[in-house]
Amino acid sequence: MKKTILVLTALAMTIGVHAQFGKKILKKGNVDAAKKMTKAATLSDEDMAQLSLESVQWMDENNPVAEAGDPYGDRLAKLVEGLETEDGLDLNFKVYNVVDINAFATPDGSVRVMAGLMDLMTDDELLSVIGHEIGHVKLGHSKKRYQSAYAISAAKDVAITNTSAGKVLADDEIGGFMENMLNAQFSQSNESASDEYGFKFMVAHDYDYHAMEGAFQKLAELSDDGGKGSLMSSHPGSAKRAARAKEWADKEDGK
Repeated sequence: MKKTILVLTALAMTIGVHAQFGKKILKKGNVDAAKKMTKAATLSDEDMAQLSLESVQWMDENNPVAEAGDPYGDRLAKLVEGLETEDGLDLNFKVYNVVDINAFATPDGSVRVMAGLMDLMTDDELLSVIGHEIGHVKLGHSKKRYQSAYAISAAKDVAITNTSAGKVLADDEIGGFMENMLNAQFSQSNESASDEYGFKFMVAHDYDYHAMEGAFQKLAELSDDGGKGSLMSSHPGSAKRAARAKEWADKEDGK
């Protein structure tokens, strides 16, 4: 039986998670936390690359990855064959064998797709989601999301530092960081830009670009049914985006 994606606590983007980690007494003060908040806005490319690498490694180690020979892993590998250097990026793709209807990408080009999403969508619909996630990487949205998550982590440090002595922090800071990252929504402008990028990605590769409309329609239906903790939580307005994707497809059909 597939599980739900593991981060630190239950996430807005996921169906539900329960995990416990070792803890330690906080010994650093507000100065360190303030420095962290300042650094969040000025993370160098090297810092971002390292943070991205460490976080995705943590996620891969703490979630069931569908290996070669697994139906989900083989399906994704076939779909993304040849996309590793898409648009000048250095991309890698993996499936988490979990029930969540979700996908995400990190600044280093790691794209992670959940088995629950693969169960819901056709190959071309999945490719439209993957193209959208690649857009977040190429357009710098994933980096901004990481900066936001880093700043939130720092703010939590300040809040805890100001409480009574003996307060504890989760020993695994990466888990907490990923919680913040996955909870951070993209702006509407970022989403629109990545939608357009994803549509152009579909056209450029001669995929069925009508599938983007279908993908958004399915997410909209889940949202109407009261679905929580999935891709529609972090990518709201699916019905409107489906309509926009249809407009793009109709225009492309007329060329």
